[in-house]
Amino acid sequence: MAFVRVAAVSEVQPGWVKEVRVNGRTYAICNSGGEIHALDGSCPCTGGPLGQGALREDLLVCPWHGWRFDCRTGVSAYDPNITVAKFAVRISGDDILLETSSPDSPGSTFSRKD
Repeated sequence: MAFVRVAAVSEVQPGWVKEVRVNGRTYAICNSGGEIHALDGSCPCTGGPLGQGALREDLLVCPWHGWRFDCRTGVSAYDPNITVAKFAVRISGDDILLETSSPDSPGSTFSRKD
């Protein structure tokens, strides 16, 4: 497992979300009640930037269409079959370290049927 420093804990206060980029991939770093979580940074709906969304209690809200995901699990609040990949994090002092090589839980693929 390769952990990479992505932010300082002091940059992601409780109730905040921060978008970070590692090797061309974006991640959403969330602080829910003092616990740091990391999700893939793209919403499965249309690729909205989850790291630029808002955190409402434990739900990360996509800024484009309002899709909501539990930041602790990556599971959609609307449909448990739709998920965003969740990645392992570690805290070392004030550093947030992100495991970027493989997710703890993979995200689902989503396709619209019009």
